[in-house]
Amino acid sequence: MVHPLDALGNSVRRDILRKLRRGPLSVGELADRLPVSRPAVSRHLRLLDAAGLVESRSEGTRSVYAVRLAGFASVRAYVDEF
Repeated sequence: MVHPLDALGNSVRRDILRKLRRGPLSVGELADRLPVSRPAVSRHLRLLDAAGLVESRSEGTRSVYAVRLAGFASVRAYVDEF
């Protein structure tokens, strides 16, 4: 399990989450919008999924990812300590 704060420490993963705020996207759609390769996007999404920050569903042969809001609860709790 990856802690959400650790996952958020990477700028590409933060950019992925920003793109997903607008709605679900496939790996290919994300790769088209970012300056990294499709395999790199897949690796970042696996880590975000392990941290509970995104969820995926299958649409035919594609995996479509969306933000998982409940995954941010521990981040909110940490920030609220201050």
